[in-house]
Amino acid sequence: MLFPVLCSIEAEQSDEQLYQEISKANVICIVYSVNNKKSIEKVTSHWIPLINDRTDKDSRVPLILVGNKSDLVEHSSMETILPIMNQYSEIETCVECSAKNLKNISELFYYAQKAVLHPTGPLYCPEEKEMKPSCIKALTRIFKISDLDNDGVLNDNELNFFQRTCFNMPLAPQALEDVKNVVRRNMTDGVKDNGLTLKGFLFLHTLFIQRGRHETTWTVLRRFGYDDDLELTQEYLFPLLKIPPDCTTELNHNAYLFLQSVFDKHDKDRDCALSPDELKDLFKVFPYMPWGPDVNNTVCTNEQGWITYQGYLSQWTLTTYLDVQRCLEYLGYLGYSIIHEQESQAAAITVTRNKRIDLQKKQTQRSVFRCNVLGAQGSGKSGFLQAFLGRNVTRQKKIRDDHKSYYAISTTYVYGQEKYLLLHEVLPVFEVLSEADLACDVVCLVYDISNPRSFEYCAKAYKKYFMDSKTPCMMIAAKSDLHEVRQHYSLSPLDFCRRHKLHPPQQFSCNSADAPSKDIYTKLTTMAMYPHVKFRCMCSCNRCTFCICQNLLNCELLRTVRAKFCSAVLNRCSFSCVWLALFLFELHLFTSC
Repeated sequence: MLFPVLCSIEAEQSDEQLYQEISKANVICIVYSVNNKKSIEKVTSHWIPLINDRTDKDSRVPLILVGNKSDLVEHSSMETILPIMNQYSEIETCVECSAKNLKNISELFYYAQKAVLHPTGPLYCPEEKEMKPSCIKALTRIFKISDLDNDGVLNDNELNFFQRTCFNMPLAPQALEDVKNVVRRNMTDGVKDNGLTLKGFLFLHTLFIQRGRHETTWTVLRRFGYDDDLELTQEYLFPLLKIPPDCTTELNHNAYLFLQSVFDKHDKDRDCALSPDELKDLFKVFPYMPWGPDVNNTVCTNEQGWITYQGYLSQWTLTTYLDVQRCLEYLGYLGYSIIHEQESQAAAITVTRNKRIDLQKKQTQRSVFRCNVLGAQGSGKSGFLQAFLGRNVTRQKKIRDDHKSYYAISTTYVYGQEKYLLLHEVLPVFEVLSEADLACDVVCLVYDISNPRSFEYCAKAYKKYFMDSKTPCMMIAAKSDLHEVRQHYSLSPLDFCRRHKLHPPQQFSCNSADAPSKDIYTKLTTMAMYPHVKFRCMCSCNRCTFCICQNLLNCELLRTVRAKFCSAVLNRCSFSCVWLALFLFELHLFTSC
């Protein structure tokens, strides 16, 4: 901490040296002599204008007036100094001292340190006698985060949680009542339903600042991630997270629980969907709106186009997988590390192990799998993505071009396990496919059966990029409700798949009155989870052994047996052991086919 002492007596110091000292200072002490009227006058006529000319208006250095030689007079100079302090907001305080007998010298350095660590300038405007907008904005975010039930007031439990979070100790019941009584006496709408409103919360901090207790407000602000400029720090928003190559990022169980609580907190009508107003209220703690209109075409929505609970979690899963730094930033705005009492929001992230290890061990612990969808222009890729979200052609035609999304994410169930499948539509520029376009867990090659030149793109893409890779591929015969024509390629799609030991082309259409079937997406997720397994059939004929076993695994009888089995043994072993036994039984039944 640097604080030059500027004396009102001319010193042997060049102007350039003086300006350099001012520019480096965190706080400046202006010393005058209490028994010298001209010395006091020079504070306003020379020193303060000189300092202000050398500093930015928005980042003024705090000043402390020091009345020296108090041992020579019996009167105080405060009557003369108070008008000066009222005129210049950058003056933090005035201390009268004596360098000769060391009177108030320690107090001088205390106030100098306090002016740096807990400055008034960013918080409060003395002329207006109210907090600055940036301070109000920061405290409003803190209030909303602390309002755990989103009812607009901080009840006793929430106030104590806030108190423990910021000061490591709760308030006694009588102390809580005393705080609320102070607010009641000074404003009518500061307390509601025996809880503290936002206005009451802001009033208390205004009172702290006016009474010189800036450190209280600064302790709160810094606990919630703010710096001296009342901006969230980079260290708070972007904590260090190491991600080795070939590893992915996912949200862990605690993160999903937190996001569920945030959803429940803002789903006021309890319809398991967030209306535009509810979504706007949720993101009030953000400095900007993080989700654009394309999100509604990336995840599941209800009939009104509102993001459902499943869609909400899916979007968070997508952000974590594609841009984990952005996810950390978003969790920071929501106060994850504070609510869950973690060191940082990096504790919400699971970094999966290297995919090569998964292939060696022939098993994976991942929950999110990426499927890149390739195909010629007009082959039906966008329709394939939207069908995954349960939208038929009629609903897809209502999507505006500027709201289109090249991603779709939702859940599928593979042998009773919930997994996320992330579909990414790759632009049909065959010659310039990047590593990101090729990096995935499973590839979906889509062609239009009614277009004779559509399959050629899929065949060339497979032979150039995927024929020698270990990434499983599936051929999709889209628009199967239309008349199939002969493809202008040396081999038919079926013969091509046989030659390259691929599954037969999967028939697909979303031109129906009902929501499209999700069977094909379950197959894609299964291939992504078990790339080493060569499944014997993918035809959904309901006659072969594979399809019979699939139907058995998904039948209502097996679900009933599973539920009764769990309830019967729950008291004797852990829940995870039960599900492990069931999973091994189902996997054995499936692979034995």
